[in-house]
Amino acid sequence: MRRGQKITPEDQSNTNEKRLQVRKTYKIYIGGRFPRTESGRYFNITRKGVGEVNVCRGSRKDFRNAVVEARKAFNGWQQRTAYNRSQIIYRVAEMLEGRADQFVAELQSYGLTLNQSERELSVCIDRIVHYAGWADKYQQIFSTVNPVAAPYFNFSVPEPTGVIAAIAPDEPGLLGLLTLMLPAVVGGNTIILLASETMPTPAISFAEVLHTSDVPGGVVNILTGQRSELLTHFSSHMDVNAIVYGAAESEDLKKIKVLASNNVKRVIPIDFKDWFDIANQNPYLILDMQEIKTTWHPIGK
Repeated sequence: MRRGQKITPEDQSNTNEKRLQVRKTYKIYIGGRFPRTESGRYFNITRKGVGEVNVCRGSRKDFRNAVVEARKAFNGWQQRTAYNRSQIIYRVAEMLEGRADQFVAELQSYGLTLNQSERELSVCIDRIVHYAGWADKYQQIFSTVNPVAAPYFNFSVPEPTGVIAAIAPDEPGLLGLLTLMLPAVVGGNTIILLASETMPTPAISFAEVLHTSDVPGGVVNILTGQRSELLTHFSSHMDVNAIVYGAAESEDLKKIKVLASNNVKRVIPIDFKDWFDIANQNPYLILDMQEIKTTWHPIGK
């Protein structure tokens, strides 16, 4: 085509037919960035209407890097006001709502029907809003003034546990991940999540939502990979304060408990029969990821 020559509709049609599709590589999410796995390994996921896509196969080093970023972000996140955390979490719901069509299509590519995909996304958005509302209220519910037979005030208040590692169930791919994440971050913790092994891409797409919202880097870190490989590292790392296990394999849970005992990290099993049940979003999950601090204060002069 000569310079200055006009492009006809026929020419444009031919150009579109020849254009190669840009295939997406789904990277991991660590410290507010999207690095490729340090191991250079990937695995393929075949999705309906999309074909094969490359997904990072996270490694022990990736997890260790994520723990470092989560630890760095912890102090700043826990020191934010509860109301500010509520605003930030609510912003995530706004951003996810704005990309609803993308997530519905992505869930459908795993074989879900349109109704199933729309239902899962709706429950995800509602659950985010639900926990955003609890961010500045759970402390009022769970804090106490304890009776003592002495000239002291005795207060017990919940405080964040610290860095939490969480292993999401395979299904539902997005809702399972959010159900583990939200109680942790609303309560001032930072978290490293291992996404569903069979439906990993919605988790990384959700990381893009986090990245474009107000959540500080390092508060939420998301890895993809093989549970059988990473479970040991999630359970044994000495700078992880608690581990949440969202799958149903009892043998894996036994292994987690043994490894977690090395630094007395808390093990929180969450195995809901119905992840969509509204009863499975409640402030007691926030409390499970808190530690109770008791303070004594003298009365009088």
